[in-house]
Amino acid sequence: MVNGSTPQEFFPGLAGVPAAKSSISFVDGQTGLLEYRGIRIEELAQHSSFLETTYLLLYDELPAQTELDRFTADVTHHRRIKYQITELIKCLPEHGHPMDALQAAVAALGMFYPAKYVLDHQVQYWSTIRLIAKVPTIVAAYYRLRQGDEPIPPRDDLDHAGNFLYMLTGTVPDPLIAKVLDTCLILHAEHTMNASTFSGLVTASTLADPYTVVSSAIGTLKGPLHGGATQETVAMLEEIGSVAHVRPYLKKRLAAKQKLMGFGHRIYKVKDPRAILLQQLVHQLFAQHGRSPLYTLAETVERVGEDLLGGKGIHANVDFYSGVLYKTMGLDEDFFPTIFAMARVSGWLAHWLEQLKDNTLFRPDQIYDGQHGRAYVPIDRRLGGV
Repeated sequence: MVNGSTPQEFFPGLAGVPAAKSSISFVDGQTGLLEYRGIRIEELAQHSSFLETTYLLLYDELPAQTELDRFTADVTHHRRIKYQITELIKCLPEHGHPMDALQAAVAALGMFYPAKYVLDHQVQYWSTIRLIAKVPTIVAAYYRLRQGDEPIPPRDDLDHAGNFLYMLTGTVPDPLIAKVLDTCLILHAEHTMNASTFSGLVTASTLADPYTVVSSAIGTLKGPLHGGATQETVAMLEEIGSVAHVRPYLKKRLAAKQKLMGFGHRIYKVKDPRAILLQQLVHQLFAQHGRSPLYTLAETVERVGEDLLGGKGIHANVDFYSGVLYKTMGLDEDFFPTIFAMARVSGWLAHWLEQLKDNTLFRPDQIYDGQHGRAYVPIDRRLGGV
Protein backbone atom coordinates (compact mmCIF):
# COMPACT_ATOMS: atom_id res chain seq x y z
CA MET A 1 0.00 0.00 0.00
CA VAL A 2 1.43 3.38 -1.02
CA ASN A 3 0.35 6.86 0.14
CA GLY A 4 -2.66 5.54 1.98
CA SER A 5 -4.17 3.72 -1.04
CA THR A 6 -6.81 1.11 -0.32
CA PRO A 7 -5.38 -2.44 -0.33
CA GLN A 8 -6.71 -4.66 -3.11
CA GLU A 9 -8.03 -8.16 -2.55
CA PHE A 10 -5.94 -10.85 -4.23
CA PHE A 11 -7.40 -13.98 -5.86
CA PRO A 12 -4.59 -16.43 -6.79
CA GLY A 13 -5.13 -17.80 -10.29
CA LEU A 14 -8.16 -15.47 -10.64
CA ALA A 15 -10.19 -18.19 -8.90
CA GLY A 16 -13.88 -17.28 -9.06
CA VAL A 17 -13.22 -13.94 -10.78
CA PRO A 18 -15.38 -13.52 -13.92
CA ALA A 19 -13.20 -12.45 -16.84
CA ALA A 20 -15.87 -12.37 -19.56
CA LYS A 21 -19.51 -12.90 -20.37
CA SER A 22 -20.20 -15.79 -22.72
CA SER A 23 -23.12 -17.74 -24.17
CA ILE A 24 -20.99 -20.59 -25.51
CA SER A 25 -20.94 -23.14 -22.69
CA PHE A 26 -22.16 -23.59 -19.13
CA VAL A 27 -20.94 -25.76 -16.26
CA ASP A 28 -22.66 -26.54 -12.97
CA GLY A 29 -19.90 -28.10 -10.94
CA GLN A 30 -22.19 -29.11 -8.08
CA THR A 31 -24.44 -31.33 -10.21
CA GLY A 32 -22.04 -32.28 -13.01
CA LEU A 33 -23.87 -30.42 -15.76
CA LEU A 34 -22.13 -29.33 -18.97
CA GLU A 35 -23.99 -27.61 -21.81
CA TYR A 36 -22.84 -26.31 -25.20
CA ARG A 37 -25.08 -23.41 -26.25
CA GLY A 38 -27.71 -24.76 -23.85
CA ILE A 39 -27.64 -28.37 -25.08
CA ARG A 40 -26.44 -31.02 -22.63
CA ILE A 41 -23.19 -32.73 -23.52
CA GLU A 42 -24.87 -36.13 -23.13
CA GLU A 43 -27.29 -35.32 -25.97
CA LEU A 44 -24.54 -34.10 -28.26
CA ALA A 45 -22.38 -37.14 -27.54
CA GLN A 46 -25.27 -39.44 -28.41
CA HIS A 47 -26.76 -37.68 -31.43
CA SER A 48 -24.30 -35.20 -32.93
CA SER A 49 -20.97 -35.28 -34.78
CA PHE A 50 -17.87 -33.23 -34.09
CA LEU A 51 -18.36 -30.95 -37.10
CA GLU A 52 -22.04 -30.39 -36.31
CA THR A 53 -21.12 -29.59 -32.70
CA THR A 54 -18.40 -27.26 -33.97
CA TYR A 55 -20.97 -25.39 -36.08
CA LEU A 56 -23.19 -25.10 -32.99
CA LEU A 57 -20.33 -23.66 -30.92
CA LEU A 58 -19.31 -21.19 -33.61
CA TYR A 59 -22.73 -19.94 -34.68
CA ASP A 60 -25.10 -20.62 -31.76
CA GLU A 61 -27.45 -22.82 -33.83
CA LEU A 62 -27.62 -26.44 -34.88
CA PRO A 63 -27.19 -26.30 -38.66
CA ALA A 64 -29.82 -27.21 -41.20
CA GLN A 65 -28.73 -30.07 -43.48
CA THR A 66 -27.71 -27.70 -46.28
CA GLU A 67 -25.68 -25.60 -43.83
CA LEU A 68 -23.94 -28.65 -42.38
CA ASP A 69 -23.23 -30.01 -45.86
CA ARG A 70 -21.58 -26.76 -46.92
CA PHE A 71 -19.60 -26.46 -43.67
CA THR A 72 -18.43 -30.08 -43.93
CA ALA A 73 -17.49 -29.65 -47.59
CA ASP A 74 -15.47 -26.51 -46.81
CA VAL A 75 -13.59 -28.24 -43.99
CA THR A 76 -12.95 -31.28 -46.16
CA HIS A 77 -11.64 -29.14 -49.04
CA HIS A 78 -9.14 -27.35 -46.77
CA ARG A 79 -7.60 -30.36 -45.02
CA ARG A 80 -4.42 -30.31 -47.07
CA ILE A 81 -1.40 -28.34 -45.90
CA LYS A 82 1.16 -26.59 -48.08
CA TYR A 83 4.37 -28.47 -48.73
CA GLN A 84 6.32 -25.70 -46.96
CA ILE A 85 4.48 -26.53 -43.74
CA THR A 86 5.42 -30.18 -44.18
CA GLU A 87 9.03 -29.17 -44.79
CA LEU A 88 8.93 -27.04 -41.65
CA ILE A 89 7.69 -30.01 -39.64
CA LYS A 90 10.47 -32.17 -41.13
CA CYS A 91 13.03 -29.75 -39.70
CA LEU A 92 11.78 -30.22 -36.14
CA PRO A 93 13.48 -32.71 -33.76
CA GLU A 94 11.97 -36.16 -34.08
CA HIS A 95 12.02 -36.55 -30.32
CA GLY A 96 10.40 -33.19 -29.66
CA HIS A 97 6.99 -32.90 -28.06
CA PRO A 98 4.13 -33.03 -30.60
CA MET A 99 2.46 -30.01 -28.99
CA ASP A 100 5.53 -27.91 -29.78
CA ALA A 101 5.41 -29.07 -33.39
CA LEU A 102 1.71 -28.27 -33.58
CA GLN A 103 2.17 -24.82 -32.06
CA ALA A 104 4.98 -23.98 -34.49
CA ALA A 105 3.06 -25.19 -37.53
CA VAL A 106 -0.17 -23.38 -36.57
CA ALA A 107 1.75 -20.15 -36.05
CA ALA A 108 3.32 -20.63 -39.49
CA LEU A 109 -0.11 -21.10 -41.07
CA GLY A 110 -0.79 -17.45 -40.36
CA MET A 111 2.03 -16.48 -42.71
CA PHE A 112 0.46 -18.42 -45.58
CA TYR A 113 -3.09 -17.24 -44.89
CA PRO A 114 -2.81 -13.63 -43.66
CA ALA A 115 -5.79 -12.70 -41.51
CA LYS A 116 -4.97 -9.18 -40.42
CA TYR A 117 -8.52 -7.85 -40.81
CA VAL A 118 -10.04 -9.97 -38.09
CA LEU A 119 -13.33 -8.06 -38.05
CA ASP A 120 -14.04 -9.07 -41.65
CA HIS A 121 -16.62 -11.89 -41.69
CA GLN A 122 -15.00 -13.63 -44.65
CA VAL A 123 -11.65 -13.61 -42.85
CA GLN A 124 -13.36 -15.04 -39.77
CA TYR A 125 -15.15 -17.81 -41.67
CA TRP A 126 -12.24 -19.04 -43.76
CA SER A 127 -9.82 -18.81 -40.84
CA THR A 128 -12.04 -21.05 -38.72
CA ILE A 129 -12.46 -23.47 -41.61
CA ARG A 130 -8.71 -23.71 -42.24
CA LEU A 131 -7.78 -24.19 -38.60
CA ILE A 132 -10.40 -26.86 -37.94
CA ALA A 133 -9.42 -28.64 -41.15
CA LYS A 134 -5.63 -28.40 -40.99
CA VAL A 135 -4.82 -29.03 -37.33
CA PRO A 136 -5.52 -32.80 -37.64
CA THR A 137 -3.40 -32.95 -40.80
CA ILE A 138 -0.49 -31.27 -39.01
CA VAL A 139 -0.76 -33.68 -36.08
CA ALA A 140 -0.87 -36.72 -38.37
CA ALA A 141 2.04 -35.42 -40.47
CA TYR A 142 4.31 -35.05 -37.45
CA TYR A 143 3.19 -38.46 -36.18
CA ARG A 144 4.26 -40.07 -39.46
CA LEU A 145 7.46 -38.10 -39.93
CA ARG A 146 8.61 -38.88 -36.40
CA GLN A 147 8.42 -42.57 -37.26
CA GLY A 148 10.42 -42.10 -40.45
CA ASP A 149 7.37 -42.32 -42.74
CA GLU A 150 6.04 -39.83 -45.24
CA PRO A 151 2.79 -38.01 -44.41
CA ILE A 152 -0.38 -39.46 -45.89
CA PRO A 153 -2.63 -37.01 -47.78
CA PRO A 154 -6.19 -36.64 -46.46
CA ARG A 155 -9.10 -38.43 -48.10
CA ASP A 156 -12.20 -36.47 -48.99
CA ASP A 157 -14.50 -39.49 -48.68
CA LEU A 158 -13.81 -39.97 -44.97
CA ASP A 159 -15.36 -38.04 -42.11
CA HIS A 160 -13.34 -35.84 -39.76
CA ALA A 161 -12.26 -38.50 -37.25
CA GLY A 162 -12.01 -41.29 -39.80
CA ASN A 163 -9.76 -39.21 -42.04
CA PHE A 164 -7.46 -38.36 -39.13
CA LEU A 165 -7.05 -42.03 -38.22
CA TYR A 166 -6.43 -42.86 -41.88
CA MET A 167 -3.69 -40.21 -42.10
CA LEU A 168 -1.99 -41.84 -39.10
CA THR A 169 -1.92 -45.38 -40.46
CA GLY A 170 -2.83 -45.41 -44.15
CA THR A 171 -5.69 -47.78 -43.33
CA VAL A 172 -9.37 -46.90 -43.29
CA PRO A 173 -10.31 -47.28 -39.60
CA ASP A 174 -12.91 -49.49 -38.02
CA PRO A 175 -16.14 -47.42 -38.06
CA LEU A 176 -16.58 -47.96 -34.32
CA ILE A 177 -13.13 -46.59 -33.53
CA ALA A 178 -13.75 -43.58 -35.79
CA LYS A 179 -17.11 -42.94 -34.11
CA VAL A 180 -15.59 -43.21 -30.64
CA LEU A 181 -12.85 -40.72 -31.55
CA ASP A 182 -15.43 -38.35 -33.04
CA THR A 183 -17.37 -38.45 -29.78
CA CYS A 184 -14.16 -37.80 -27.83
CA LEU A 185 -13.64 -34.68 -29.92
CA ILE A 186 -17.14 -33.50 -29.00
CA LEU A 187 -16.43 -34.00 -25.29
CA HIS A 188 -13.18 -32.00 -25.48
CA ALA A 189 -14.40 -29.24 -27.79
CA GLU A 190 -15.29 -26.60 -25.20
CA HIS A 191 -15.29 -25.97 -21.46
CA THR A 192 -15.96 -22.35 -20.46
CA MET A 193 -13.10 -20.16 -19.23
CA ASN A 194 -10.33 -22.74 -18.94
CA ALA A 195 -6.65 -21.74 -18.99
CA SER A 196 -6.08 -22.17 -22.74
CA THR A 197 -9.30 -20.39 -23.66
CA PHE A 198 -8.34 -17.48 -21.41
CA SER A 199 -4.88 -17.41 -22.97
CA GLY A 200 -6.45 -17.31 -26.43
CA LEU A 201 -8.86 -14.56 -25.40
CA VAL A 202 -6.08 -12.36 -24.06
CA THR A 203 -4.30 -12.76 -27.39
CA ALA A 204 -7.53 -12.19 -29.32
CA SER A 205 -8.22 -8.98 -27.41
CA THR A 206 -5.12 -7.45 -29.01
CA LEU A 207 -6.76 -8.12 -32.41
CA ALA A 208 -4.03 -10.61 -33.26
CA ASP A 209 -4.84 -12.97 -36.13
CA PRO A 210 -6.63 -16.26 -35.32
CA TYR A 211 -3.57 -18.41 -36.05
CA THR A 212 -1.68 -16.53 -33.35
CA VAL A 213 -4.70 -16.87 -31.04
CA VAL A 214 -4.84 -20.63 -31.49
CA SER A 215 -1.07 -20.97 -31.27
CA SER A 216 -1.04 -19.22 -27.89
CA ALA A 217 -3.87 -21.46 -26.67
CA ILE A 218 -1.97 -24.57 -27.78
CA GLY A 219 1.03 -23.45 -25.75
CA THR A 220 -1.16 -23.12 -22.67
CA LEU A 221 -2.91 -26.44 -23.26
CA LYS A 222 0.42 -28.27 -23.29
CA GLY A 223 1.01 -27.82 -19.56
CA PRO A 224 0.61 -30.83 -17.22
CA LEU A 225 -2.05 -28.97 -15.22
CA HIS A 226 -4.18 -28.63 -18.36
CA GLY A 227 -4.21 -30.77 -21.53
CA GLY A 228 -0.93 -32.42 -20.66
CA ALA A 229 -2.66 -34.13 -17.73
CA THR A 230 -4.00 -36.85 -20.06
CA GLN A 231 -0.46 -37.96 -20.84
CA GLU A 232 0.59 -37.63 -17.20
CA THR A 233 -2.37 -39.77 -16.05
CA VAL A 234 -1.34 -42.70 -18.23
CA ALA A 235 2.25 -42.31 -17.02
CA MET A 236 0.97 -42.53 -13.42
CA LEU A 237 -1.06 -45.67 -14.18
CA GLU A 238 1.94 -47.32 -15.82
CA GLU A 239 4.10 -46.38 -12.83
CA ILE A 240 1.59 -48.03 -10.47
CA GLY A 241 1.81 -51.16 -12.60
CA SER A 242 -0.66 -53.48 -10.88
CA VAL A 243 -3.88 -53.47 -8.89
CA ALA A 244 -2.02 -54.65 -5.78
CA HIS A 245 0.10 -51.48 -5.75
CA VAL A 246 -2.75 -49.00 -6.11
CA ARG A 247 -3.60 -48.15 -2.50
CA PRO A 248 -0.04 -47.88 -1.15
CA TYR A 249 1.01 -45.85 -4.21
CA LEU A 250 -1.85 -43.37 -3.89
CA LYS A 251 -1.41 -43.00 -0.13
CA LYS A 252 2.32 -42.40 -0.56
CA ARG A 253 1.69 -39.83 -3.28
CA LEU A 254 -0.88 -37.98 -1.20
CA ALA A 255 1.35 -38.08 1.88
CA ALA A 256 4.03 -36.36 -0.20
CA LYS A 257 1.40 -33.75 -1.18
CA GLN A 258 1.59 -34.76 -4.84
CA LYS A 259 -1.42 -34.54 -7.14
CA LEU A 260 -3.24 -37.60 -8.36
CA MET A 261 -3.23 -37.04 -12.11
CA GLY A 262 -6.72 -37.27 -13.60
CA PHE A 263 -8.38 -36.32 -10.30
CA GLY A 264 -9.89 -33.01 -9.25
CA HIS A 265 -11.16 -29.99 -11.12
CA ARG A 266 -11.39 -26.30 -10.35
CA ILE A 267 -15.14 -26.35 -11.08
CA TYR A 268 -16.49 -29.89 -10.64
CA LYS A 269 -17.19 -31.09 -7.11
CA VAL A 270 -18.68 -34.32 -8.46
CA LYS A 271 -17.40 -36.70 -11.11
CA ASP A 272 -16.78 -34.94 -14.41
CA PRO A 273 -19.71 -35.78 -16.76
CA ARG A 274 -17.21 -36.15 -19.60
CA ALA A 275 -15.38 -38.86 -17.63
CA ILE A 276 -18.66 -40.76 -17.30
CA LEU A 277 -19.25 -40.57 -21.05
CA LEU A 278 -15.66 -41.57 -21.80
CA GLN A 279 -16.09 -44.70 -19.68
CA GLN A 280 -19.11 -45.61 -21.77
CA LEU A 281 -17.04 -45.18 -24.94
CA VAL A 282 -14.31 -47.43 -23.53
CA HIS A 283 -16.89 -50.14 -22.88
CA GLN A 284 -18.08 -49.88 -26.49
CA LEU A 285 -14.54 -50.51 -27.68
CA PHE A 286 -14.04 -53.41 -25.29
CA ALA A 287 -17.21 -55.10 -26.50
CA GLN A 288 -15.64 -55.39 -29.96
CA HIS A 289 -11.88 -55.34 -29.37
CA GLY A 290 -11.37 -56.88 -25.92
CA ARG A 291 -10.76 -55.41 -22.50
CA SER A 292 -7.58 -53.46 -21.72
CA PRO A 293 -5.60 -54.34 -18.56
CA LEU A 294 -4.84 -50.64 -18.22
CA TYR A 295 -8.57 -49.94 -17.86
CA THR A 296 -8.92 -52.54 -15.09
CA LEU A 297 -6.09 -50.77 -13.28
CA ALA A 298 -7.71 -47.36 -13.92
CA GLU A 299 -11.01 -48.54 -12.43
CA THR A 300 -9.20 -49.61 -9.27
CA VAL A 301 -7.30 -46.34 -9.08
CA GLU A 302 -10.54 -44.39 -9.39
CA ARG A 303 -12.24 -46.49 -6.71
CA VAL A 304 -9.37 -46.08 -4.24
CA GLY A 305 -9.00 -42.42 -5.18
CA GLU A 306 -12.68 -41.87 -4.44
CA ASP A 307 -12.21 -43.53 -1.06
CA LEU A 308 -9.26 -41.27 -0.23
CA LEU A 309 -10.41 -37.99 -1.79
CA GLY A 310 -14.12 -38.18 -2.59
CA GLY A 311 -15.08 -36.58 0.70
CA LYS A 312 -13.10 -33.51 -0.34
CA GLY A 313 -15.02 -33.12 -3.60
CA ILE A 314 -12.11 -34.50 -5.65
CA HIS A 315 -13.21 -36.97 -8.31
CA ALA A 316 -12.11 -38.33 -11.68
CA ASN A 317 -11.99 -35.69 -14.39
CA VAL A 318 -11.98 -35.81 -18.19
CA ASP A 319 -8.25 -36.56 -18.33
CA PHE A 320 -8.52 -39.73 -16.28
CA TYR A 321 -10.17 -41.94 -18.89
CA SER A 322 -9.13 -39.99 -22.00
CA GLY A 323 -5.62 -41.41 -21.89
CA VAL A 324 -6.83 -44.95 -21.28
CA LEU A 325 -9.12 -44.64 -24.28
CA TYR A 326 -6.44 -43.22 -26.57
CA LYS A 327 -4.00 -45.89 -25.39
CA THR A 328 -6.57 -48.55 -26.22
CA MET A 329 -6.85 -47.04 -29.71
CA GLY A 330 -3.08 -47.43 -30.15
CA LEU A 331 -2.08 -43.75 -30.04
CA ASP A 332 1.31 -42.65 -28.67
CA GLU A 333 1.08 -41.10 -25.22
CA ASP A 334 2.78 -37.80 -26.02
CA PHE A 335 0.24 -37.26 -28.81
CA PHE A 336 -2.71 -37.32 -26.39
CA PRO A 337 -2.65 -33.52 -25.84
CA THR A 338 -2.70 -32.94 -29.61
CA ILE A 339 -6.00 -34.85 -29.81
CA PHE A 340 -7.29 -32.49 -27.14
CA ALA A 341 -6.11 -29.53 -29.25
CA MET A 342 -7.80 -30.93 -32.39
CA ALA A 343 -11.07 -30.79 -30.47
CA ARG A 344 -10.60 -27.63 -28.44
CA VAL A 345 -9.74 -25.52 -31.51
CA SER A 346 -13.52 -25.32 -32.02
CA GLY A 347 -14.08 -23.82 -28.58
CA TRP A 348 -11.12 -21.46 -28.92
CA LEU A 349 -12.45 -20.14 -32.22
CA ALA A 350 -15.97 -19.78 -30.84
CA HIS A 351 -14.59 -17.60 -28.03
CA TRP A 352 -12.45 -15.69 -30.54
CA LEU A 353 -15.54 -14.80 -32.58
CA GLU A 354 -17.47 -13.87 -29.43
CA GLN A 355 -14.61 -11.67 -28.19
CA LEU A 356 -14.50 -9.74 -31.46
CA LYS A 357 -18.19 -8.78 -31.23
CA ASP A 358 -17.46 -6.36 -28.39
CA ASN A 359 -13.72 -6.39 -27.95
CA THR A 360 -11.95 -4.88 -24.96
CA LEU A 361 -8.23 -5.32 -24.47
CA PHE A 362 -7.43 -7.55 -21.50
CA ARG A 363 -5.17 -5.55 -19.24
CA PRO A 364 -5.60 -6.80 -15.65
CA ASP A 365 -4.11 -5.09 -12.64
CA GLN A 366 -1.58 -6.54 -10.23
CA ILE A 367 -0.80 -6.16 -6.56
CA TYR A 368 2.75 -4.91 -6.10
CA ASP A 369 4.50 -6.32 -3.05
CA GLY A 370 8.05 -5.11 -3.71
CA GLN A 371 10.10 -2.26 -2.28
CA HIS A 372 9.80 1.51 -2.87
CA GLY A 373 12.27 4.38 -2.88
CA ARG A 374 15.46 2.36 -3.38
CA ALA A 375 18.59 4.25 -4.40
CA TYR A 376 20.64 3.34 -7.46
CA VAL A 377 24.06 1.95 -6.38
CA PRO A 378 26.99 2.40 -8.80
CA ILE A 379 28.44 -0.92 -9.95
CA ASP A 380 31.82 -0.36 -8.28
CA ARG A 381 30.08 -0.11 -4.89
CA ARG A 382 27.93 -3.27 -5.21
CA LEU A 383 28.93 -6.23 -3.08
CA GLY A 384 27.12 -8.81 -5.17
CA GLY A 385 24.92 -11.45 -3.68
CA VAL A 386 24.57 -14.16 -6.31
